[in-house]
Amino acid sequence: MNKNLEFLKNPIIAHRGMHNIALGIPENSLAAFELAIENDYTIELDLHVLKDNQVVVFHDDNLKRMTGIDRNIKDVTYDEIKDLKLQNTNYHIPLFEEVLKLINNKVAILIELKTDVKHFRLEKMTANILKKYGGIYAIQSFSHSSIYWFKKNMPNIVRGQLSLASNTKNILNSFIYLFTKPDFLSYGISALPNKLVKKYRTNHLVLGWTIRNQEDLCKAIKYCDNYICENINDLSFRP
Repeated sequence: MNKNLEFLKNPIIAHRGMHNIALGIPENSLAAFELAIENDYTIELDLHVLKDNQVVVFHDDNLKRMTGIDRNIKDVTYDEIKDLKLQNTNYHIPLFEEVLKLINNKVAILIELKTDVKHFRLEKMTANILKKYGGIYAIQSFSHSSIYWFKKNMPNIVRGQLSLASNTKNILNSFIYLFTKPDFLSYGISALPNKLVKKYRTNHLVLGWTIRNQEDLCKAIKYCDNYICENINDLSFRP
């Protein structure tokens, strides 16, 4: 099956949306996604599933950094967190369905599935939501099992393996990789260059994360096909 991955090559990808807390725009918020849409950037976002099976857009396993509440997100219901504010702003933790309604295929989405729950609860809940969404998206995860679940149950979805230097060899040279067969690799920019990643890139797409400054960007331009970025307005994409 040949999948079209062109949407992951251009435009650049806004990491957790175009957030800037100095301007009152927290990460993974509706405001951050709205700004990315205005600039026509692909949106990267993170998903967790709550105790009541609601899927929310949020990065951390624990709520404390973003809300001040020291509880693991997997142990709360949406009713318990719906009124919490992100980093003392007026923005709340959004439901995934709420974010999809906002994006509405205006830009593509790169969806990271987090790994703090078992029995494929997040994968199943996410799949049920995505079946009703007509836009362009890809999924990615550090979890081999998550990537394989989508390969088995939703094979038409573009899926990517997140990786760091510590598990590159395991990801690219093992039976696990041959079993899951991700469509692309999403790799930590701090660990580049890497010989295995370079070899992989001869036949596959490689995304670099997270680009936060010009030094990161220069490295990503050399070793990656596209860039998952923060501080986008401070970066110069000219050669």
